[in-house]
Amino acid sequence: MEACPKIGPDELVTCCGLLADEQKLKNQETQSNWESAIKVGVLDCGEEENYETCKEYGIHYYPTFRFFKAFTKQFTTGENYKGADRELQTVRQMMIDFLQNHSQELRPPACPPLEPISSSDVTSLFEKNSHHYTAIVFESNNSYVGREVILDLIQYENIVVKRALNFDKPLLEKLGVTSVPSCYLIHANGSHGLINILKPLRSFFSSYLKSLPGVRKKLLLPLQLPVQENKENQEIKVWKEFDKSKLYMADLESGLHYLLRVELATHKTLEGAELKTFKDFVTVSAKLFPGRQPVVKLLETLQEWLVSLPLDKIPYDAILDLVNNKMRISGIFLPKKVQWVGCQGSRPELRGYSCSLWKLFHTLTVQAALRPKALINTGLEDSPQIVLQIMRRYIHHFFGCKACAQHFEEMAKESMDSVKTLDKAVLWLWEKHNVVNNRLAGDLTEDPKFPKVQWPTPDICPACHEEIKGLHSWNEAQVLQFMKYHYNSENILYKYTESQTDFSEPEQGDTREVKDKSLLKNPSGNRENKIQDKENTLDSESKVLDKLIANLGPVKDSGKSAVESADLKETKQSVSFLGIGFSNIDMSLCVILYVASSLFLMVMYFFFRMRSKRWKVKYHRSSV
Repeated sequence: MEACPKIGPDELVTCCGLLADEQKLKNQETQSNWESAIKVGVLDCGEEENYETCKEYGIHYYPTFRFFKAFTKQFTTGENYKGADRELQTVRQMMIDFLQNHSQELRPPACPPLEPISSSDVTSLFEKNSHHYTAIVFESNNSYVGREVILDLIQYENIVVKRALNFDKPLLEKLGVTSVPSCYLIHANGSHGLINILKPLRSFFSSYLKSLPGVRKKLLLPLQLPVQENKENQEIKVWKEFDKSKLYMADLESGLHYLLRVELATHKTLEGAELKTFKDFVTVSAKLFPGRQPVVKLLETLQEWLVSLPLDKIPYDAILDLVNNKMRISGIFLPKKVQWVGCQGSRPELRGYSCSLWKLFHTLTVQAALRPKALINTGLEDSPQIVLQIMRRYIHHFFGCKACAQHFEEMAKESMDSVKTLDKAVLWLWEKHNVVNNRLAGDLTEDPKFPKVQWPTPDICPACHEEIKGLHSWNEAQVLQFMKYHYNSENILYKYTESQTDFSEPEQGDTREVKDKSLLKNPSGNRENKIQDKENTLDSESKVLDKLIANLGPVKDSGKSAVESADLKETKQSVSFLGIGFSNIDMSLCVILYVASSLFLMVMYFFFRMRSKRWKVKYHRSSV
């Protein structure tokens, strides 16, 4: 996921969000040759130091391309690239269109005119005396060759490049231009003629013109970009040795960290289908994730909190506060940085989160098959496809790689509905993961140290592989057995995982530190400490709910909003009564019922007393 860096307002900037494309641009010298007119910046939103910048620019998917106009004085998030694909040629042509459509008064001075000249202008060029070469590229209306050559030569002196369209047939015949694109050269001494080149390509034209006598590159000041300071205590990436037959909890927890703190952060507010998807994902994770108790408790707390909120939309910051444990609830945490082990790549941009997301959902499908009663009373227990469907919705709404999301949706539409059992769900995801591996084999995103192969490989599951008439075949029964073993909690290694103390930052007034000290002083005061801890938690929840109400702002139905706000305020005013949480409304109802019962008994007492007196008067007989 990429975004644009903040570069000076006097420059025209485009952002190419694909690291592989940046390498292509460097190889073809486009970036350096066009630099005085348009600059290319790359920002990796997968790096922790870039999280806030990417969030500020609203980057939801990668690769994201943003164009920024020159001399922009006010803050802007740029214009989104809406090209047909992410191929280098398409992106380069979009850059040219952006330059050409840029307003003339705000166009960078170094950017040459890209519009075609008329036939009369071509004729006048032969009549002028100049001290430089003039090259004219004749081309069709939909060709970009002329504009690309113009930009290729803007940093060279003693030559000017123009472009003309092939509309004036008599002029073309006069100049001997029989096909387009063609390049016609006018020398400084007045001689002129058609350039004979083997192939009418942009690279051939540019190379020929740069090699002309007297044509040399201008001396330009180097681009001044902010230099990243060397951090003395900057963490050095050390390769971690791992066993590929094992599952590492560090990968699963790092995936959850990235999902909750980075990928979800691109959505300022969750509502509608996005909120429903997130709630279902948290519910399934809380019930099925085979993690350490503090991480599971965090997921359970998040799930209970989401269920208790009667809201149609929730700001992401409120979710982040709970994930970061701003409420200081004892015994919950999630590592705050990635620690890839089985998902580490040979370069920082390879593998990582996408690998961990596959492992996470493989784990959830296997755990659902091993513990079929885990989702009872959640409303998600009826469908054997539930984990797959939640994965499908999550990838559609939140996963950064848009092309990946489209491919997964195509696979889901094709066959996900055929899954009828929990075991079939495990095999479906395994099969589709291999389909993806086959499609990406040899792709630029493939890690050369970890090639995309069909998994599991024979060395870790020989029984999974068979040959029928000389052709490879999968033994799906053995594959299912292997999957249930590999993604079982017993196969998880906790090496490289961080403990809570590894990244906990002591803060002033930390209730956990106070509680630990009090336990040392008063070992017998467990009950009092638990009650006090619960009161601190409830008080912290009140602060988070206050913030949530303040951040939500107006909703569609003002009456409904008022009721929901009132409900939230009543929910947050929880008190501890005999160690049990009762809200103010609970206590008020008890008092009202008590008073009403007392009044009712008093009324009934006086009613029967008066009735008794009347009966005595009516039937009284005087004694003789």
